[in-house]
Amino acid sequence: MKRSIGIVLALLLGAVVVVAVVLGNGGDDGPVTVRGVIGSEKKPFFDDPRVRAAFEKHGLRVEVDTAGSRQIATEVKLDDYAFAFPSSLPAEKIKRDRKVAQTFSPFYSPMAIATFKPIVDILTKAGLVRDSGQGYQVFDMEKYLDMVAKGTRWDRLPGNTTYPARKRVLMTTTDVRTSNSAAMYLAMAGYVANGDDVVTTTAQIPKVAGAVAPIFLDQGYSQSSSEAPFTDYLVMGSGKTPMVMIYEAQYLSHVFAGDGSILPTMRLLYPAPTVLSKHTLVPFTPQASEVGRLLTEDPELRSLAAQHGFRTADPKAFADLVAKHRAPVARDLVDVVEPPTYENLEGLITSIERLYESGSVPQTEGGS
Repeated sequence: MKRSIGIVLALLLGAVVVVAVVLGNGGDDGPVTVRGVIGSEKKPFFDDPRVRAAFEKHGLRVEVDTAGSRQIATEVKLDDYAFAFPSSLPAEKIKRDRKVAQTFSPFYSPMAIATFKPIVDILTKAGLVRDSGQGYQVFDMEKYLDMVAKGTRWDRLPGNTTYPARKRVLMTTTDVRTSNSAAMYLAMAGYVANGDDVVTTTAQIPKVAGAVAPIFLDQGYSQSSSEAPFTDYLVMGSGKTPMVMIYEAQYLSHVFAGDGSILPTMRLLYPAPTVLSKHTLVPFTPQASEVGRLLTEDPELRSLAAQHGFRTADPKAFADLVAKHRAPVARDLVDVVEPPTYENLEGLITSIERLYESGSVPQTEGGS
């Protein structure tokens, strides 16, 4: 009998050791490495030494590569990774394709516009920007699309003496064929172009795609992931990038860090309507599930996510940082719309992609 109890105890002890090694909480080999592919907007978070240290406390060393969120779902060889961490709808495709039972959405970020005070002043005179009455400013998407349809140029705007550029009034975005931030911009523009309604049928796609295509095609070259155009905004100023579509978190992470990169002339606008980009981790291994769980539940990692500008399940951490830095942030966004389903959004993107390839740009009222 004693021998049987001893065997049972030995087996239980062995199981505990195995679990500890799997999760990296013990043994001589150190933390277990978990590799993932993420949207580029999250790379500063994962590169933060404090984030790395927080994971290592739990026996995990998290290493990441970056790609556009749509690329993660359609082009990246996911067998090389333990998890995928795109933004928004691509996560649904990955979950479905790989038959993953559980995903984790530890934080989200509204889409926003990074710009400059002189640009805001010009757009306010033109009727595109207004005060919300709650400490932040709103950008009217419907009036903007009307302006794009007319081919309006900056130097033709009434009273514009501070930015007399001869180029068209256009938002800088990433490439809608690869990047989620551009796809979210397409979702909100498509909503407006569809009579303030979500695109819900394939029959609606050609007309809506044709209406919004110029906001992408008329830009010329677009970069493939969201960090690059935002870096241009920070470094090159309004000459190159008067307005850029970003995740709110990209801007606020620098505000909260107080690193001096957000200059006094820089401004943050909220499109009306906007969409919320939910960052969803899709795990392929038990260790990756632990990464998702920790990002969602661990107080230290949630606090660090807020410091990087993300909104988490702990709204107080984000609100405290906004108050501390007196950031002109929309705390409670109301004019928020849902994006189309993955399939309908893909339909819109594919229609615009055909226009890219054919070189056929829908004609605007103002010509080229």
